[in-house]
Amino acid sequence: MGAIVVTGAARGIGRACVDALSDLGSLLLVDMREEMLNSVANELPSPVATLACDLTDPSAIQQLATRVEELGGLRALVHAAGLSGSMASAERVLEVNLQASARLVDALEPQLLPGAAAALIASQAGHFTKRAIDAETEALLSDPLHDDLFKRLSKKLGPAATDANGAYGLSKRGVHLLAISRAPAWGARGARIVSISPGIIETTMGHAEFDANSRMVQPLIDCTPVGARMGRAEEIAAVAAFVCSDRASFMTGVDLLVDGGSTHQFNIEPA
Repeated sequence: MGAIVVTGAARGIGRACVDALSDLGSLLLVDMREEMLNSVANELPSPVATLACDLTDPSAIQQLATRVEELGGLRALVHAAGLSGSMASAERVLEVNLQASARLVDALEPQLLPGAAAALIASQAGHFTKRAIDAETEALLSDPLHDDLFKRLSKKLGPAATDANGAYGLSKRGVHLLAISRAPAWGARGARIVSISPGIIETTMGHAEFDANSRMVQPLIDCTPVGARMGRAEEIAAVAAFVCSDRASFMTGVDLLVDGGSTHQFNIEPA
């Protein structure tokens, strides 16, 4: 069967994905803090494997790849670990959200089983960023493991890259491009990879973003066609579970926008 890996598994969307994917195979839960992982594991009806690590550490990613190999290979990945723009510096946001994602995807590629799938959690912010950047910036984001990625983006974009919220949007557009660029190699191994872009979701991180940027977030909520509300983590997890199932066998190299319709209703470009 292989391993079902969920990163950011202790909180928010990642935690919801643990429940949504629990019937697909053997779970391997990944997060920063061991005590939080243990708490989640104790809530589940069946035993699961856990790994506490910092995915910005290449040695930790290699440790994760080794655990996946020991569990028989990769059946599915939901990569939900990440930082918002209010949680860290611009450089750290890019490192966690984009560069660590690229290293993780590359490290797990040799462990892919036929029929495997990955869902990388991005954000509607990546779509807003796509509207604002040019082809040269897209090319920079398409090379996420370049040693000087942050410096190159900062030189070209100035405050749009050095501001943490700007870096967040760039990082999530980079995740879109990561799924697109890796799809052929994954397809050659009989596997699929997509990104999922949530809108404003009712999690601890979502509420923190509302508190930090209410003038931006509230209009997004207000214009949501399915009702002026935040989304729920379980709604994103349901999409991730579908992506990782055999029912989505013709879906790869694409971003799925799960935002209640708000992105295309919101006409004010972010600063």
